[in-house]
Amino acid sequence: MVRILVADDNPAVRSFLRSLLEQQSTWHVCDLVPTGAEALQRVNENPPDMILLDFQMPDINGIEVAKQIVHRFPEIPILMVTIHLSEQLAEEARKVGVRGMCAKWDVGSIVEAVDKLLHQGTYFPDAFGRTPLDSRNTA
Repeated sequence: MVRILVADDNPAVRSFLRSLLEQQSTWHVCDLVPTGAEALQRVNENPPDMILLDFQMPDINGIEVAKQIVHRFPEIPILMVTIHLSEQLAEEARKVGVRGMCAKWDVGSIVEAVDKLLHQGTYFPDAFGRTPLDSRNTA
């Protein structure tokens, strides 16, 4: 059984993520926490197999929480699930060791991302609204 910790300040989102994840027969949400500090405490006390982490929480943002977790437990994959999806945030997340990011409203992506991370992969959206001009070689 894969043990997953979910950290999000919105109780409805925590409940939604739990029911979504537990539709998979081998996934179990072992902890639901509303703050970054509680996520850090629970991970330190009983490290899960996987973490779903919101970016914007009332105390410590998800990037800082992820940075601290990755420092102590680099083997635990972290998926950032956020409404603030952007290329800049994805880059910040990658730099601190977050292995994936997806939008809270994209149910299919969340399940796919968790599965990829559990199999040593990464999951970041291919495009953040880039136009062909943004990707051209100007050198």
